[in-house]
Amino acid sequence: MKKNTLFSIAIACLSITACNNSKSDEAKVDPLQAQADSLEKQVVEGHDVAMPKSMKIPKLQKEAQRLIDSISTLPAKAREASAPLRAKLEELVNELNYADNAMNKWMAEINFDSALNNLDQRIKYFADEKIKVDKVKEAVLNSVAKADSLLKAKL
Repeated sequence: MKKNTLFSIAIACLSITACNNSKSDEAKVDPLQAQADSLEKQVVEGHDVAMPKSMKIPKLQKEAQRLIDSISTLPAKAREASAPLRAKLEELVNELNYADNAMNKWMAEINFDSALNNLDQRIKYFADEKIKVDKVKEAVLNSVAKADSLLKAKL
């Protein structure tokens, strides 16, 4: 009977150890997969920061263009006096156009399913996309901030 009890205890210990090992194997994350997931998350975060701001761009473009058009209807002396403001507004419209086009182009081209079966390629893809989305985010945030500042100061 002692043999059976010792044998049962040994089997129970081996079973517990085997179960624990398989759980720890499941908990281990492939470092390449973790890096790919982290880069993908950073890309999404960049998008999530820029997207709400980019939704303001069409309204800001319209307002800046309205002011440019208004300056064009002023008498010659007033138009001449407003030339620096008009130049700033035209530059702003160009920056807003660039930011809007960059966001739309990036969103049309991003492929979250890229290289699902090749982690090295997936990491490279998302590293490149992070650079792109950071540039888009910078263009959007800077142009919207510039528009907010310029349009509020002149209205």
